[in-house]
Amino acid sequence: MKALRLTLESFRFAWQALKSNLLRTVLSLLGVTVGIFAIIAVFTVVDSLEANVRQSMSFVGDKVIYVMKMPWTFDQPDYPWWRYFQRPAPTVREFQLLQRSLSDNQRGVAIYAATGGNTLRVGSNSMQGCALMGVSYDYRSVSDLPIAEGRYFTTQEVEAARNVAIVGADVAANLYPNGSALGQEFKVRGLSFTIVGIVKKEGKKILDTPSNDTNCVIPFEAFTKMFALSTNGLTGVTPTIAVKGREEDAGLLDLEYEMKGLIRNIRTLKPREEDNFALNRPEMIANMVGKLFSVIGIAGGVIGSFAMLVGGFGIANIMFVSVKERTNIIGIQKSLGAKNYFILFQFLFEAIFLCLIGGAAGIFLVWLITLVPQDSLPLTLSAANITLGLTVSVVIGVLAGIVPAVMAANLDPVIAIRSK
Repeated sequence: MKALRLTLESFRFAWQALKSNLLRTVLSLLGVTVGIFAIIAVFTVVDSLEANVRQSMSFVGDKVIYVMKMPWTFDQPDYPWWRYFQRPAPTVREFQLLQRSLSDNQRGVAIYAATGGNTLRVGSNSMQGCALMGVSYDYRSVSDLPIAEGRYFTTQEVEAARNVAIVGADVAANLYPNGSALGQEFKVRGLSFTIVGIVKKEGKKILDTPSNDTNCVIPFEAFTKMFALSTNGLTGVTPTIAVKGREEDAGLLDLEYEMKGLIRNIRTLKPREEDNFALNRPEMIANMVGKLFSVIGIAGGVIGSFAMLVGGFGIANIMFVSVKERTNIIGIQKSLGAKNYFILFQFLFEAIFLCLIGGAAGIFLVWLITLVPQDSLPLTLSAANITLGLTVSVVIGVLAGIVPAVMAANLDPVIAIRSK
């Protein structure tokens, strides 16, 4: 009860002091508001940018291991592409052997190949620049392909190489602007395909990564009727084998070792021979993105902290003035029995309270900015950034108010009462 009473009294003293000097309070608040606004705005933009980049890279999937020619390497200044360029491409035979031989560590094995710059036509309507992708049945297990209308391929359609297709939202809208494209036909490279599914619209991405909106997905064997697959890694379309692992990281590592052993055996590599394939995981991209934005976030935080430093000096200045103006009142409080810790807590609480108001105003301004519609980079103010802003405000309040509060607590009551 005593602690609660002291807190309420400190709150009342702080509120009266701030209200009695409203203009000075507002000017001091501006420094903290600008500082918190700068820091939280930077972190909000960085977090939103990172989330958008990760969403743009979602097409690579999660817990997936890709069998490819070239490794995903981001920390080598001189990427030795010439060593990987002539590697043999993954083959249908390797896909079939992996599908039969892999243990229960996997949730799906798929092979797919893609080529861009295709034109889809229906009468006078057409869609240019489409990516045509041939996939095996388990492709939906290893990659995100949300169906908005219709369905996915059946096993019979994939095995029989039937001319069916799943198209993106933009493809469906361009080919059939006046009605549903589901069940309708279109032509690509002289062959007719029937639309059995339409993918959910993704919208704009900040990175120029493959988008389902302009994709056309067909069975893998139907794809090979139009395009020759690469066998030597130099000519033709190079396919990719993708294996979806379990959720456990340890199981994914076991799966990677198992795949490596099987592929080396399929390609009859000797024990001391170097791998002529690469096993790539999306975590490589995620780690690279995380490191990049950590550096950006630290740099932005340092820049924003300078604005916060100015605000802290402003709060410290107003607290020194407040102690000077209320020296007589402090003497009276002490003569009536007020303890040093009460005086200390009273002024420290006032500094924290002032910083919290300024910090809340800065966070509010950031929140207002997030309400502005942004097509390319939607901003989101997270609960973590709100907590960070309020925590920084409290810390600045303590640092800016501790010295004036100690000075006020250590005043001699007789000398304080005599001051004017």
